[in-house]
Amino acid sequence: MKLAGRVALITGGGRGIGRAAALALAEEGAGIAVSTRTGTEIEVVAGEVRARGRRAVARPCDVP
Repeated sequence: MKLAGRVALITGGGRGIGRAAALALAEEGAGIAVSTRTGTEIEVVAGEVRARGRRAVARPCDVP
């Protein structure tokens, strides 16, 4: 648990590389704040993070 007590903010975290990064950081002990333009995808990722025993927050956001 190298990242225990830390929180990672992942933009574009609904799929692909962003999703993989969120899950990898959760595996290392980090809490995850995940965002993307569509809320459905990030809710799924947040659920996967929580299933790993980590805290997760999902917030839709468009970063231009």
